[in-house]
Amino acid sequence: MKEPEQNRVAQLIDHLFRHQSGKMIAVLTRIFGMHNLEMIEDVVQESFLRAMQTWTFNQLPENPGGWLMQVARNRAIDIIRRHQHFQHYSRELATELQQETEHTVQQFFGEAEIADSQLRMIFACCHPSLKEEDQVALTLKTVSGFGVAEIAHALLTNEAVIQKRLYRAKQFLKDNQIALDIPAGQELSRRLDIVYTVLYLLFNEGYNSGTANELIRKDLCAEAMRLCLLLTEHKAGKQPTTFALLSLMCFQASRFESRIDENNAIILLQHQDRSTWNKALIQKGYDFLNLSSQGNDLTVYHLESAIAAEHCLANSFAATNWQRMLQLYDLLLERKQTPLVILNRAIVLAQLHQTAAAVQEIWQINGIEQLMNTQYIFSAVIGELYIQLGDDHNAAIFLQKALSLTTSLAEKKLISTKLETLSRTKLN
Repeated sequence: MKEPEQNRVAQLIDHLFRHQSGKMIAVLTRIFGMHNLEMIEDVVQESFLRAMQTWTFNQLPENPGGWLMQVARNRAIDIIRRHQHFQHYSRELATELQQETEHTVQQFFGEAEIADSQLRMIFACCHPSLKEEDQVALTLKTVSGFGVAEIAHALLTNEAVIQKRLYRAKQFLKDNQIALDIPAGQELSRRLDIVYTVLYLLFNEGYNSGTANELIRKDLCAEAMRLCLLLTEHKAGKQPTTFALLSLMCFQASRFESRIDENNAIILLQHQDRSTWNKALIQKGYDFLNLSSQGNDLTVYHLESAIAAEHCLANSFAATNWQRMLQLYDLLLERKQTPLVILNRAIVLAQLHQTAAAVQEIWQINGIEQLMNTQYIFSAVIGELYIQLGDDHNAAIFLQKALSLTTSLAEKKLISTKLETLSRTKLN
C-alpha cells in the first residue's frame, strides 16, 4: 500500500480508537467483570492491531466501526469457550454465559446495551473508594480512550503521575471485584459529582487542546457532549446539573468555526464573526439551561453556562453586559476558588476599565509565581493587561514567557504577533 493510503488508514484507526474503544471496553467489562479490566484492554488493543494489519493490505470494510465490534465480539466468545470455570466472569452473567454464549455476547453489543454499559462503566470508575484523581484518570482512559499524555495535560500533571494513578485504580478494582452498577439515592449524588468533573475535563481538553498543531479537537468535545447527553437520557442522570453542564458545552461548541482562521491562527473573542456562531447549538444551550433551572441548586455549571450565555446574547463584544458578567463571576468564585476563575474574573474587570485592579488581583493569586512559570495562560493574560496599561516592557517579558510555555502552534502564532507589534511600537 502506498504511504498516503497507509497514513489514511492510521488516521482512521486513531479516530475509531477514540470513538469505539470506550464502547468496546465497557461492553466487554460488563461481560467479564471489572476485575478483568487489564485483559479486556488487551482484547481491545488486539482488535485495533488486527485492523491495522488487515486494512493496510486489504480494502477497508464498509463499516469500520462495526468490523471492530465484530472482532472484539468474536474474541470475547473465543475466550469464554476456552475457559471452563466461569468464576472469572462477572457473577451476574455467569449463568447466561454458560447457557447461551453467543446470544449473550451478541445482545451486549446492541446499541442500547452499549450505551447502558458505558454509563455503568463511568459510575464504576467513579467509585467513592477510589481517590478522586484516580477516578478521573481511569474514566478518561477506559471510557473515552484518552492516552496517558492527554490525561496528564487535562489534569495539569505529568505522565508518570498518571501512570501511577491508573495502576493504583486498576489494582483496587481488581482486588475488590467492583461490580458495574448505577447507584441510587445519596450514593448516586456522590458519584455524579465526579462524573460531571470527568465530562467537564474531557470537553475542556478538546476545546483548548494540548496537541501542538490542533487548538480545537472537535472529536473530544463531541465525545463529552455525547456522554453528557447519554446521562440526561437515563433516569439516574436526568438532573438539573446535568442539563446545566450540557448547556455549557452547547454554548461553547457553537463558537468553534469562529475561533480559528484559514491559516490556523486564533481569532480572539472580540474579533470573531458572530454570524458564524452555530445558532442551532446556541438554542440547544438555552433549552438545556432552562431545563437546568428546576430545583434550588445553583452549581458551578449553572454559573459557567450563564456566563457563556451572556456572550451569546450580546450582538457584539462591545455590547456584552460586563457588569452582569462580573456578578456571575463573583457567584462562581464563591463556589470555585481556583486560579483560573480568578484570572477570568480579572479579565472582566479589565473590560470594566479596571485594568490596574485586574493586574493586582492576578498577582494576589496563591502560588502565582509558579503558575506564571508553568501555565502559559497566566503569563499571556497578564502580558496583555500590561499592554493595555502601556507597560510594554513588562508586557514583552510575560508574553515571551507565555510563548516558551505553550506547545500549541496557534497560541504561539497569536503571542508572536503581539510581540512583533510591541517591537514595532518600540522602534517607532
